[in-house]
Order: sequence, then C-alpha cells, then structure tokens
Amino acid sequence: MLYNNTMTIDKLQQRTTVNIQEKANLIWAIADKLVGTYKPHEYGNVILPMCVIKRFSDTLTDTKAKVIEMNKSLDSRGIMVKDGFLRSASGYDFYNVSPFTFEGLLSDAENIADNFRSYLNHFSNNVIDVIEKFDFDKEITKLSNNGILYNVIAEFCSKKAYMGADEISAVDMGYIFEELVRKFSESYDEHAGAHFTARDIIYLMAEILVAPKKKDIQQEGITATMYDMAMGTSQMLDCLSEKLLQIDEDAQLTEFGQELNEQTYAIAKANMLIKGGDAENMKHGNTLSDDKFEGYKFDYIISNPPFGIE
Repeated sequence: MLYNNTMTIDKLQQRTTVNIQEKANLIWAIADKLVGTYKPHEYGNVILPMCVIKRFSDTLTDTKAKVIEMNKSLDSRGIMVKDGFLRSASGYDFYNVSPFTFEGLLSDAENIADNFRSYLNHFSNNVIDVIEKFDFDKEITKLSNNGILYNVIAEFCSKKAYMGADEISAVDMGYIFEELVRKFSESYDEHAGAHFTARDIIYLMAEILVAPKKKDIQQEGITATMYDMAMGTSQMLDCLSEKLLQIDEDAQLTEFGQELNEQTYAIAKANMLIKGGDAENMKHGNTLSDDKFEGYKFDYIISNPPFGIE
C-alpha cells in the first residue's frame, strides 16, 4: 500500500495554513547569504538539497530521542542489524542516529563543516542516497571555505524554513518544491516546463484518466499501480493518487517513476520516503536508453515528457 496509516484521505485533502508562494519566497531568500560566493544560477545547488535535508530533519524531530535511545540499546546488546528497529522507532522508513540535531550544529561554529558531514552520514542509507544525488559534499566544502556555512545552516534553522510533515503536507511541500525548481530554472534561463507541469494541468490530466471508470471505482473500490516515466519531482503521481483517494479513501495505490535529472529525482525519492511509500519504486536514469521498468504493466500512466528537449 502506498500510504502509511497517517496518510488518510482527510490529510491528503487538507491544506495547511502555510502560504505556498510566501514559504517558497522566504526559503529562496536564504540565497542572499550566497551572494558573492555563488552566481544566481548556482543558488539551487545549495537551496534545493538543504530543503530536502531540513524536511527530513524536521519530520524526524519528535522521534529523534527515541531513535537515539534505541540505537544505544542495540549497541549495548551487540545487535548489528538495526535497520528495522530504528525505522520502527522513528515511525518512518528513514532515521538519523547522529547525536547532533540540525539546530545543535550551531553550537560549534569552528567545527560545523565536519559536524554537518557527520550528521548527514548518520542518516539511513536511503536518505544518504538522496543526498548524494545532489553532489552536495562539494557545496559543503565551498560554503565552509568561504565562511558562510554557519550562516546558511542558521537560516535553515529559522521558523521560516520549518518543513516538518506535521505542518506541511506532502502535497503542499510538492507545491513549494515546484516553486523552488521554477526559480532555479529561471536563474539558469531554462524553460521551467522541462522540470514540472502546472498543477491545474495535472489535475485535468488526472480527471481525464479517472473519469471513465469513476462510478466503478466508487462502487467497487480500487487497487491500482501508476507510472510516470519522466516524473520530475513526482507531482503528477501525487495528484493522480489524490484524485483516486478522493473517490475511494481506501484505495490501494502504488506509485512507480523514473527521472533523468538527479536533483528532481532526489526530491521525488525524498517525497516518497516521507509519504510512507516504497522509495525503491523511484528510479534514476534515462527512460529511453535505460528503462528501469521494462516489461512492467501499470493501471495508469501519467506523464508530460519534456518534448523539444534533446
């Protein structure tokens, strides 16, 4: 099943009080700290991965102490295979066993680069895979060498940069990431449409896919697989799932997707981990030359390939 017990239809339909545009603008404004060290088209190389890291960190806040205690207990008993225990303690399919909290990194300015790397390396392997797709370690070096790593982390510790799943739903976070990717694309002088599709268009596509069998779904329920071979940040899959869950709140849905761009793939995988789905269904690679789902069949396929792009 795609969604864990906390991801009910009520939560999918609920919109938080956060102003999406305002939140994205506040986060992007952190780029002011990068002026002089980074050119405008490079801001996303810091802002996007930091958002993903902070989203993971904030989501784990409430169970952080429980995870640390569990890890100590397992060590004391000589238990080496910890993954299942730690996932159970965190309440998610990911965790962080670092003694540091994100905010706690600020207590040692002199060693913040080493401590930040240590903090990142203590995430579960599925999160480390996401972070590595951003090639973020070189940015840590650059930020540290230019004396601004502390300031950037401090900005992401502020209230405006809070991104925990308890306050910002997966759907709303999708909107925020879309807006950040759009800003990043514009700073690159790229077409934003190469990275995401406007939400109103996605909802129309989802309605067209679902409409012919809507009555059957309402009467019989639905168990379905869905696929996007050019998924970007996976918002098309989110919208289609949302549409189906509005019709049948007990729908059994499984999402699959593939994406070429490493950064948007990383965002999609992070999104799936936080939603409670199977992040292994999110694949990185060129769909045309390396189809990760060759031979698969899906109930729904929804996609907007970047036509006109080499």
